[in-house]
Amino acid sequence: QVQLVESGGGLVQAGGSLRLSCIASRSIFTINGMGWYRQAPGKQRELVAGISSRGITDYADSVKGRFTISRDNAKNTVYLQMNSLKPEDTAVYYCKCYVPPIDYWGQGTQVTVSS
Repeated sequence: QVQLVESGGGLVQAGGSLRLSCIASRSIFTINGMGWYRQAPGKQRELVAGISSRGITDYADSVKGRFTISRDNAKNTVYLQMNSLKPEDTAVYYCKCYVPPIDYWGQGTQVTVSS
């Protein structure tokens, strides 16, 4: 099993920045699929960014050029650096990892961007 704990959310003005952190309860060195998702009120949960064990990244079109996902295997942590935030980025952000055959989720952290 893997427990994931997110932190770093909060209230920020449009154009501002936040960095989210996701700490895992075990080594993530061999965990391939790690990512950040978000869910806004009344909307489905969507992938924001993913990173493989080799550091290959993937982003939703809506955040490309603004968000950066990274991982520090020594700290069992995945980060999401969010710049140039927009009100439409407001959502609960979740960390997820895939350890076959199970998806593990964190409890989520709220990000609110005011206009």
